[in-house]
Amino acid sequence: MTDIARLAGVSQSSVSLVLNQMTGARISSETQAKVWEAAQKIGYKSPGMRRQEARSPADGWQDMAKNKIAFIVDEISTSPHPVVSFDGARDFAFEQGFLVHAQATRSNPELEEAVLRSVLADPTILGVVYATIFTRKVNFPALLRDIPTVLLNCYAEPRKHISVVPGEVAGGFSATAYLTSLGHRRIGFINGEPWMDASLDRLKGYKQALATADIAFDESLVRDGDWLPLRGYEAALELLSLDPPPSAIFCANDLMAIGVMEAASERGFRVPEDLSVMGYDDQELARYTHPPLSTLVLPNYEMGQRAAEILIDMTVHRKAFRPMTIKIDGPLVSRGTTAKPRR
Repeated sequence: MTDIARLAGVSQSSVSLVLNQMTGARISSETQAKVWEAAQKIGYKSPGMRRQEARSPADGWQDMAKNKIAFIVDEISTSPHPVVSFDGARDFAFEQGFLVHAQATRSNPELEEAVLRSVLADPTILGVVYATIFTRKVNFPALLRDIPTVLLNCYAEPRKHISVVPGEVAGGFSATAYLTSLGHRRIGFINGEPWMDASLDRLKGYKQALATADIAFDESLVRDGDWLPLRGYEAALELLSLDPPPSAIFCANDLMAIGVMEAASERGFRVPEDLSVMGYDDQELARYTHPPLSTLVLPNYEMGQRAAEILIDMTVHRKAFRPMTIKIDGPLVSRGTTAKPRR
């Protein structure tokens, strides 16, 4: 939708209203035509349109008794990540003729048990996507023992369940390797909270990419963060005070990268001429920084799609899946904050 808005020269809100054919919106026919033309140009199709193509009119709606997926997540309102994962699961399921219902448990054991019992009592539920807001190990709920379940962004006992998680080591490697490919050899790294799986794996990928480029790991170039812009700003001030300062800083998320750009400006470093900045996640705001932020996509949407696909394959198509952990890698997006280092 962002791409369509840019091509049509309208806001993303207008694009959403037009493509979803919302009634009551005062959008001119000329604007609507621009949106549909831009959508056609890039090959965009809404989930409803894709579903209509995939199924003939005679197929009708899913006529099975079990036509719903329960999407159970510990938190959904404090971060965009689980929302995007839910979108992926919902869109894929809808194309196949199924609906996805979301429930947030807030990590409250009593609430989770109530949700699970409600799911088990619903004869229309074909299976469960059990998700977490950040990647972590979970205790697999005993109540889900007899219902098809796919873990999303989490994992439990090894070799007992199917889990879909982001490829964080690969992501940290790709982001760092991109900077080394530009010629950077002194690369700072501002990580997330050190106890989190994502932080541990992104740091591992950073180290592996340095080793691949025959660059010695320098602990003085690494700072722990907290995912927020202020800590990115503070850590960047520390790194830019080193002698010599790094020529590039890789941040474990986009919000801290914004703090880095602020610190660089304050200290007189031009981005990307004097300092390259790389983010991680590809949040919406990464497109609108000045210059736009280079980043590594956290593939939440694709993870949600894959979880729904596996669940439907298990329950509807009767495909056999052995317990495994499926890692989804995200692409690197090169924008305006990265460049070759100055000689």
